[in-house]
Amino acid sequence: MLQTNKKKFFVGLALCSILLIGVAATTADQPKRNLKVLPKNISHEDLERIMKEFNVSLGVKCNFCHAPSKTSPGKLDFQSDENSKKDVARSMLKLTSKINKKYFGHDVKKGGDEPITCITCHNGKQSPESKIELPPPPQR
Repeated sequence: MLQTNKKKFFVGLALCSILLIGVAATTADQPKRNLKVLPKNISHEDLERIMKEFNVSLGVKCNFCHAPSKTSPGKLDFQSDENSKKDVARSMLKLTSKINKKYFGHDVKKGGDEPITCITCHNGKQSPESKIELPPPPQR
């Protein structure tokens, strides 16, 4: 009887170990994220698409908003909040979402193209142009 209980114990211990290793392996494959405005369950592909939209809309590269890694030279720390431009981007996401919902009835949760995005104002520039060139008044 003691022999049987020992076997059950070690089999149970082995199964628990395998389960824990499996859980650790699957969570290790998932990159850590610091999402405060975008949905936490956003797919990697959708996140990449949104980031590329930022690149094009503002004419910038990833290091415009993301801080350099302290442990891996030449890489970015996508989780870090050290670059204040990341908070500006979050605020702008909230702003465009609010405008789209209030004035265009667009619901982010339902998906689809948003009427107002970063490129609406930025047009490929880091800062939106606030002045327009008006043609001269007609001669009388």
